[in-house]
Amino acid sequence: MELKTARLTILIDPAKKTAFEDLCRTQDMTPSQVVRRLIRDYMQDEAPAAVPRKAAARKAAPAKRKR
Repeated sequence: MELKTARLTILIDPAKKTAFEDLCRTQDMTPSQVVRRLIRDYMQDEAPAAVPRKAAARKAAPAKRKR
C-alpha cells in the first residue's frame, strides 16, 4: 500500500451507500478497499501506462473468494 494517502469525497444516495457498505461487509472488505480496487482496475483498463507498475502487479493477484 502507498505510504501517503489523499482523501476522495463522493456524493452517493444514502440507500446505495448502505447497500454498498453491507455488501462490502459480506465480502470482509472495507468500502475503501473496494473503491481503491475499482479505481486501480479502471485505470488499468483505460490508461495502463498511467498505472504504476507495482499497482498493476497487484491486479494479477487472485481475487478474494466469494461466500
